[in-house]
Amino acid sequence: MPEGDAVHRTAARLRAALDGRVLARSDFRVPRYATADLSGRTVLTTVPRGKHLLTRVEGGLTVHTHLRMDGSWRIQRAGTPVRGGDAVRLVLVNDVRQAVGVKLGMVDLVPTTEEHRLVGHLGPDLLDPAWTQAHAAHAAANLARHPTTPIGEALLDQRNVAGLGTIWRAETLFLAGVSPHRPVAEVADLRKLVTLAHRLLDAGKDTPGGPLTTGDPRPGRRLWAYGRPGRPCLRCGTRILTGELGNAPYERVIYYCPHCQP
Repeated sequence: MPEGDAVHRTAARLRAALDGRVLARSDFRVPRYATADLSGRTVLTTVPRGKHLLTRVEGGLTVHTHLRMDGSWRIQRAGTPVRGGDAVRLVLVNDVRQAVGVKLGMVDLVPTTEEHRLVGHLGPDLLDPAWTQAHAAHAAANLARHPTTPIGEALLDQRNVAGLGTIWRAETLFLAGVSPHRPVAEVADLRKLVTLAHRLLDAGKDTPGGPLTTGDPRPGRRLWAYGRPGRPCLRCGTRILTGELGNAPYERVIYYCPHCQP
């Protein structure tokens, strides 16, 4: 599943392609909205909310999409043949560009005033441009309501804090020196942990392809823990462990150093 920073970059690409332009055609390839037609409406903007995308169009409508595990938006020149068969779920076309939604996990069309029905359950967005320590405190309070849940599981619950995925969860917990298995109640400073996650995602949000990090997130740096099972920890040399955390079907892979993250 994409991280919040990847969704943020996707939103930026959609804005560059669609904002301020009139749709010449829309093609919803999902049964519920098969007859919907947005042609003639101007696209206002696309806003990321956690891992959700909200594309607002003239007339008070919002196209809601979610990439899930394998989804993507492809930006092409208008008129490019649309390939992908049943994998294509939505096409938005103006006179210059077309946005092709492939393998989208969610596609909805709702009144803009009712966006809360789709994203109102989310916790504070780690990439909210207005992020403050009040947001961090709110997210920390959400996490604290689940004292016996492993922190690695609680951090991926978008109702607690929105935007974190398996990559930045692994890096956040490594840099904080916290095992993903540690119960929430045993994490010393939840607000500090959330603030660290915010810093990591914020550092990567404008980097094409997403940065790799060794604590100072800049392009080209290696990750501390994620994707390194069996390899020596870059800090202490202990082998990085991997496994799964969470109940089926929501279990997700974890990576951690048993020495640096007791």
